[in-house]
Amino acid sequence: MTTPKNDIGVLGLHHIAIRAQDFEQTVDFYTRVLDYSVAHTWSLPSFNLKQAAMLKSADGLSFIEIYDREADIPAQGRQKQKGEEFVQTALLHICLTVKDSRLAYEMAIAGGATSCHEPMTLHLGDPAITVYNSLVYSPNGEVIEFLERAAF
Repeated sequence: MTTPKNDIGVLGLHHIAIRAQDFEQTVDFYTRVLDYSVAHTWSLPSFNLKQAAMLKSADGLSFIEIYDREADIPAQGRQKQKGEEFVQTALLHICLTVKDSRLAYEMAIAGGATSCHEPMTLHLGDPAITVYNSLVYSPNGEVIEFLERAAF
């Protein structure tokens, strides 16, 4: 017997989790530059987790969970090895809804991010949906897309 999809209770995406190369710097970037707030912090010795923080978005509807670099947390793929720049897994980027993708891009760059792709206008599909976005590499290395609301 299968459960109808509308009965399983999925309401939406709650959070994404990031392994921070520098915990304090990563939390600082998301709070100071991208207007997230620290909702909760903890440690969990059974997972070798010394520092963790749940960061809440300005609208209070989504979260980013930050773990310290040494945490033994379930994750896809493997950690990068010494000398490797990165190891690619299925997570390609984080996308944040913003009011102004150009301003978000400029503020992120001023806050320590580096450019991945300058602000652009894209026309997706047929009929086309116009989207305005930009992308940066955070100081921690993850790709962050800034996307203005689009009619998907």
